[in-house]
Amino acid sequence: MFRQVIIGAAAVLLAACATATPYGPASQGGGYGFSEQKIEQNRFRITFRGNSVTSRETVENALLYRAAELTVQQGFDHFIVVENDTEARTSYSGSSTPAFYGRYGYGHPFHRSAYSFPYYAYGFGWGYPYDSYTREITRYSAVAFVTMHEGPKSDDNPQAFDAREVMKNLGPLVLGEQPASTNY
Repeated sequence: MFRQVIIGAAAVLLAACATATPYGPASQGGGYGFSEQKIEQNRFRITFRGNSVTSRETVENALLYRAAELTVQQGFDHFIVVENDTEARTSYSGSSTPAFYGRYGYGHPFHRSAYSFPYYAYGFGWGYPYDSYTREITRYSAVAFVTMHEGPKSDDNPQAFDAREVMKNLGPLVLGEQPASTNY
């Protein structure tokens, strides 16, 4: 019974860990999500940090979506990405599972009896690579400095984005399915 509870708890924990960073403020997501800092009236630094299962593309889409959302919230129509960067931070996690040795035979289970022989239980103790592993963990963070402006964007500037159009196009990717009647 205890073993089933432990296995169930581990499965729930792993399922929770295997979820990409949801779109939201970093303060609510344990440091993952978006944050911004106002630098001037129309200039912001915006950051989006993803956890180890959030792809680079998802992080960059969420950053652009937040820039568009913030632009509209501030009363502007378009934004220009003045500078941006995406950083990949890779770490390695290793584990070495200790062997579990037991004994078959007669007598007390913790006493070595002349009538027992050793065994390896549940696949432990088989040696490399079966009882050790190294896992690569990559987390992406994107940062952008944006300026926000009124009126239509200039078509000759590839760094200029119409905020409402970005929200319309990236919203389903960043937020998931949205109702058809959503107005920005």
